[in-house]
Amino acid sequence: MSLIETVSVESRVEEMTRPAYWKANFPNLTVNERLAAWDRDAGRLPSETRRLYGARMREEGYFQDRNDTFVRFVPLLAEAVLTCKRLDIPPAFIFLFDETWQCFYALDPMLRYFLGDGYKVLPDFWTWHVDPAANEAGWRPHRDKGRQALAADGTPVSLTVWAPLMEATPQNSCMYILPANRDPVYNTEDEKTWKIDLASIRALPGKPGDFFCWNQAVLHWGGASSRFAPHPRLSMALEFQRGDRTPFNTPLIEPFSNLTFEARLKLVGKQILQYKHMYPLAPRFQQLAERLLGQ
Repeated sequence: MSLIETVSVESRVEEMTRPAYWKANFPNLTVNERLAAWDRDAGRLPSETRRLYGARMREEGYFQDRNDTFVRFVPLLAEAVLTCKRLDIPPAFIFLFDETWQCFYALDPMLRYFLGDGYKVLPDFWTWHVDPAANEAGWRPHRDKGRQALAADGTPVSLTVWAPLMEATPQNSCMYILPANRDPVYNTEDEKTWKIDLASIRALPGKPGDFFCWNQAVLHWGGASSRFAPHPRLSMALEFQRGDRTPFNTPLIEPFSNLTFEARLKLVGKQILQYKHMYPLAPRFQQLAERLLGQ
């Protein structure tokens, strides 16, 4: 019997809506502290980096790189995901913490390069704990938003940033992608009728500190894991869009926002419900999300 099943959902929600609960269980992370004092100048992308990012996005629809802020905080966030697992709560709750948001905010120069100075953060994020010992897999093949996420000239209107919190390998369900230039139905009306040359599929292994960015029209998925993998695949993702386009989801979030604790709780509840079609959702988690949202 799970921890949540041993007590009422109402009692769990009452406990989880108190900041002291999170401070006690996640003592190395902060809520509304680090972001309030953070110097938000993330610098500029070097011209050669902009050229490489742009070329890869135009041709293949994605790129991979490393970031110092991810290197700094990812070990703490990996520990937090394992704590969520121990507490029997969805790992998306790591988005309560400043350090999670700071990782993505540190990519501001890249996001401005692709999406413009007025870009927004979408209320679309998730965190994964894929357990090879339980024969788990990542999310099945999909396009995040499809060709509506591309402008008429093929440039991205919205982006996904995905980051491993522990090393992601083919054994523990790393990401796989069909590069845009190898996808015959990419950015066409037939994009839901997949035509895949198996040799064109590309595995995306990554180490803590890496991040992957793809436009939301490319086909991608998490692989099936092997019981011989030495550890689970832990990862997180957050989405972004141009600010001058109709919102793909609401509420849009301003870059560098230091959202209140209550707002973060509601956003996590929203994710649990809006992504329930992508994974088996235990009734207790749905009830928990509904209570957080006041339903």
